[in-house]
Amino acid sequence: MKNNSLEQKYNRLIIAVSIVIPVVVAILFGVKLKDFGFDVAPLSFLPPIYASTNGLTALLLIAAVVAIKNGKKKLHERLMTGAIAFSVAFLVMYVAYHMTADSTKFGGVGFVRYIYFFILASHIILSIAIIPMVLITYVRALSQNFEMHKKIARITFPIWLYVAVTGVVVYLMISPYYVY
Repeated sequence: MKNNSLEQKYNRLIIAVSIVIPVVVAILFGVKLKDFGFDVAPLSFLPPIYASTNGLTALLLIAAVVAIKNGKKKLHERLMTGAIAFSVAFLVMYVAYHMTADSTKFGGVGFVRYIYFFILASHIILSIAIIPMVLITYVRALSQNFEMHKKIARITFPIWLYVAVTGVVVYLMISPYYVY
């Protein structure tokens, strides 16, 4: 049974979260804890971990699609919840790293530099766009509005998968330039 009131209840929250997360991340990206007197060692071990969370998110997304196509709704739900959890974990680690370390500059030259910046820019733009899409898709499933859930999931899935995979690609391309 559809529960449109649940969707309506969460619409304002989805809008707020979709605005607040990118704004807070952008602000915190520029905050360095050392500038506020905190003696914090850079969390230089985090980039391969948060890149791995992106990879695991991609695997969970693919497994979730396979599960739902095989009629395993409960498994699909658990896998999607896991994908959301890994995305949140990525975000927390990403912000923590950037609050304790200077940004790493990409050192590649020539055509590969253009490829890197294209992938990075599309990754960042789509990572912002995917926030409300994931939340809307999730709430439609919670409200058992499966017809509308499937419609938006068909759009959400490839974008979210792209963001997860390109997160790993960006890490692999920039990792030789990290200073540990």
